[in-house]
Amino acid sequence: MRHLFRRECKALWHSPWQLALVSYIPLIGVLALWWLFSAGLPRQLPVAVVDLDNSQISRMLTRQLSANAVIAPRSFSNEAAAIEAMRQAQVYGLVILPYQLRKDLLTSKQPTIDIRYNSQFLLVGKLLSSQLQLSLAEGLTQIGEVSLLLKGANKATVDVSLTPISNQTTALFNRNNNYVGFLVPPILIALWQLLSMLVFVNSVNAELIPQGERYYLARNIWPKVWVKVLFYSPIMLVHSGFILVWLYHYLALPVSGSLWLLLLAQVFMLMALWLLVLVIFMIMRDSARTVSFCTALFAPAFAFMGITFPVNDMPILAKWWRLVMPSSHYIDSHVSVVSYGVGLPQVLTQISSYWGFLLLLPLLYVLGRQAQKIPPQGQISLPVNLEVNR
Repeated sequence: MRHLFRRECKALWHSPWQLALVSYIPLIGVLALWWLFSAGLPRQLPVAVVDLDNSQISRMLTRQLSANAVIAPRSFSNEAAAIEAMRQAQVYGLVILPYQLRKDLLTSKQPTIDIRYNSQFLLVGKLLSSQLQLSLAEGLTQIGEVSLLLKGANKATVDVSLTPISNQTTALFNRNNNYVGFLVPPILIALWQLLSMLVFVNSVNAELIPQGERYYLARNIWPKVWVKVLFYSPIMLVHSGFILVWLYHYLALPVSGSLWLLLLAQVFMLMALWLLVLVIFMIMRDSARTVSFCTALFAPAFAFMGITFPVNDMPILAKWWRLVMPSSHYIDSHVSVVSYGVGLPQVLTQISSYWGFLLLLPLLYVLGRQAQKIPPQGQISLPVNLEVNR
């Protein structure tokens, strides 16, 4: 067993790409993603404003948009130019103030203010949609208040007439609506899963023996695989531990539970990931195809976690795809520990969702037995074409 560990250390030292994957690439990826979201809240998002009325009220509504820290209005002379700018991603939203807006408001008509946003930018689109409506509603409420007062309405009843029902939305676990605490942890977990997959795939691909156009497994593959699991698991858990310490100690993001429970859940997540990668490797037994398939499988992990899109609204195929990803099982424990402060019994109950991955063990055993039947190197009969030159 010791010589297998020395063999793995030697292989790691002589592989610059593998050495980078287990050393500085995860650190650079974690810090880079954190830096992208370090502002916490998006600000000064460009929004096209087409003022077809050019009245005192339309200019007041434009100033109301400018007063919002999220919105940065940009004036356009016509609707076509604004739509073209939106298609080229120069602006993220569009507000059209219609012609005769002032006249319609003063004569108690109901003009339509056209608000559009680019829903391809999921979070930005949702944020702009709410902020645009909020800013315009505040401006229109002021106009409605003045109109009612001019008609002789009682000041005490004006507010009730304009807003008979007031809503207040308070985020229980993200009171400041900070994107760092909301998005960065699941994004980093998805990145860690992808890097762990690449590390393990590169390691097991080294056990393939090319002969002609096909690849064959080396002899005594299972002891080597076991050593790889024991060798790379602590390394990748060090990186996941660094993510937890960075987020919840250095950045001081709020956490209600104990971080060691998250580390325990990450151990089970990593074992499930190794098992799934091994099955794919045994089925394909091709380095390029294994890397491509695993990358396509795990790259969209963040989208399937249910953080930015509710799981219940996903199509049935997406729900099945989600069950295959170990990170989707882990994120339930992560949210429970960070937000609700659950203890060990609840985390163990959530970890039990990994039982489905145990069904891969019989399949892996069968695939391993079939691989053992493949003739070793030197015993493969290849067709030989002989030419006799006379």
